[in-house]
Amino acid sequence: MQNKHPFSISGGIVLLIVLINIIIVRQAYTGNENLYWFLPFTGALLILSIYNILQKKHAILKNFPVIGYLRYLFEWIRPEMRQYFFESDLDGKPFSRRQRSLVYQRAKNVKETVAFGIQANPNAPGFEWAAHSVYPSKLQKDDLRVWIGNHLCARPYHASVYNIGAMSYGALSKTAIIALNEGARLGGFAHNTGEGGISEYHLGGGDLIWQIGTGYFGCRNVNGRFNPIAFRKNAIRPEVKMIELKLSQGAKPGHGGILPAAKNTAEIAEIRHVEPGTTIYSPPNHSEFDSPEGLVRFLDLLRELSDGKPVGFKICIGDKQEFIDICRAINSTRCIPDFISVDGGEGGTGAAPLEFTDHVGMPLYEALAFVKKTLEENKLSQHIKIIAAGKIISGFDVLKALSLGASACYSARGFMFALGCIQALICDSGRCPVGVATQDPRLYKGLDPFDKGVRVFNFHANTIKATKEMMEACGFDDVEKIQPSKFFRRIDQQTSLSFDEIYFKPGGVSKKLNKYLLN
Repeated sequence: MQNKHPFSISGGIVLLIVLINIIIVRQAYTGNENLYWFLPFTGALLILSIYNILQKKHAILKNFPVIGYLRYLFEWIRPEMRQYFFESDLDGKPFSRRQRSLVYQRAKNVKETVAFGIQANPNAPGFEWAAHSVYPSKLQKDDLRVWIGNHLCARPYHASVYNIGAMSYGALSKTAIIALNEGARLGGFAHNTGEGGISEYHLGGGDLIWQIGTGYFGCRNVNGRFNPIAFRKNAIRPEVKMIELKLSQGAKPGHGGILPAAKNTAEIAEIRHVEPGTTIYSPPNHSEFDSPEGLVRFLDLLRELSDGKPVGFKICIGDKQEFIDICRAINSTRCIPDFISVDGGEGGTGAAPLEFTDHVGMPLYEALAFVKKTLEENKLSQHIKIIAAGKIISGFDVLKALSLGASACYSARGFMFALGCIQALICDSGRCPVGVATQDPRLYKGLDPFDKGVRVFNFHANTIKATKEMMEACGFDDVEKIQPSKFFRRIDQQTSLSFDEIYFKPGGVSKKLNKYLLN
């Protein structure tokens, strides 16, 4: 339900400091004159609190005007004391401190270089690197983009290779959605709506990829079934550039989405056409089809109803045969989607049971290679683009995904960090301290959407810049020429293999490992 507390947290802190000042003055006036010495300190706290409430750049300080400084204090003392009390740069899950700092620096457009060399152990299993060239290339394009839309599509979309992943309004606050869309508008890249429907906060001018889940939010009738009239009303909006049908997601494949009751306000319920104040469970399966042929024909219907916009589906790979069957259905019906979004099992901003988060769904790299090979075997690669999602926050992450067959990438948590997310890991509680994943106005009002929109733009622009620089260093002059043979992973201290050997030539991997074991 909508939070109805009359006072914000920040207002309560200011009120407390005012009361402390009043008590000090009163006690000093009645005889304890030594208390006057405390007034400069408490008065300074009051001024500082009011200043932080009025500033727009730091949501933590806006929501928690005094105690919020503890976070920055720990940041400051950490370089000297981290070996005793704090996590190192490579600690922190699911994203390390080093990864989070990279996003913060790029979002703020400040220095992002590091000193004194690599911190990871390059001899440890799992270490990855790219093969650079002594003859670096020079990209002629200012941006990295790809056309999505095959011969059946009347309105192809020229997409950035890096876009905002699926996060619904409801899971995220209105100010967070406004900021994400503003960043997408400034940078000319796409903002995936998530399955929660299109709200007014999505309509700030940024390009949208409208995601439709099993609940058909925004295009459903009173019984929860697909409503083609409601779908067309949203699909023909000029802001909507592509339509994505969600079959499964990395956080909880085969489970369906969850919107906690605390986040299901009257406004969100109206957008989704559900009852407010209740926990909403999206069903695990779609009601409009129950076969591969039904899926691809439904996608063809969505393309027709949207006047020929690119359509595709999002999937976290589980049973490989099911995806093979979908490809065969595409060939038999000739209802060819324009793109497939592959979500790795390690992905996920959504609330999910631990068993699903940790143990269900194929990891991204294996899934990308499998999807790419299956599309090639079915002669569909030239028609269907792949979009990758799953912990992609750096230029190196983007290039690895592109080398394994993706044409573009999503990032959800990366852009949450750009908004100010501190990885508090309480996204499903409604108590997000920086106002990103909450419907509590006392918290989300601390997030200034236009300041954070610029940070979203900066993060995207600087990540694209880093991707281009790394491409040039490796000798790639086009995204289509990025090869898995140029990326490597250490298997053990004596053995390293290219991505090509690991993911596309498993026989070669077995021979190399067997030879090593025999020696």
